[in-house]
Amino acid sequence: MIISAGIAEDDMNTAARLYWEAFQGKLGFVMGPKAKGLKFVRRVLRADHAICAHDDNGQLLGVAGFKTIKGALVGGDFADLRATYGFLSALWRALLLHMLERDTENDRFLMDGIFVTQSARGQGVGTALLDAITKTAKDRGYTEVRLDVINTNPPCARALRTARLQGDQNPVARAAETHLRLRLRHHHGAPGHGFF
Repeated sequence: MIISAGIAEDDMNTAARLYWEAFQGKLGFVMGPKAKGLKFVRRVLRADHAICAHDDNGQLLGVAGFKTIKGALVGGDFADLRATYGFLSALWRALLLHMLERDTENDRFLMDGIFVTQSARGQGVGTALLDAITKTAKDRGYTEVRLDVINTNPPCARALRTARLQGDQNPVARAAETHLRLRLRHHHGAPGHGFF
């Protein structure tokens, strides 16, 4: 498995599709229909706010996104919403998305989603991405990594809790040894994604 910073141009459409597949259940009402949701995600996807996992053949396996004061994995603004949905439709979407927004903070490195292809789940891809996010956070001077897990995604929350508790073979446990912690927070409703 190859872990790299950023999303290659050749992988942008695949990353947008995987993002939509992972989060359509939470974002579908606001960002749907699917064709428009995909168009919007692809338009605002920030390659420089991601860490990717590829197999040895270069196939994208998963992505971990993060948010900084310079942007988020999936950000955008009203102009992006308007270009995708039209003016009136963008208005109500902007209002809802603004209510879901999560601010960046100085104390913790904020993840902006993690997703792995269906075929690669259970193969350590998510763990490798968490390890890379943890290293990125440490390199940037953070002492904690924050990922808000939606309350309707118990498998993700369970996997991350397991990752926290597995010991030396786990990036989160190794991170704790260097004073980095993955802090799990349950969030009711859809996750925010860097709008406004």
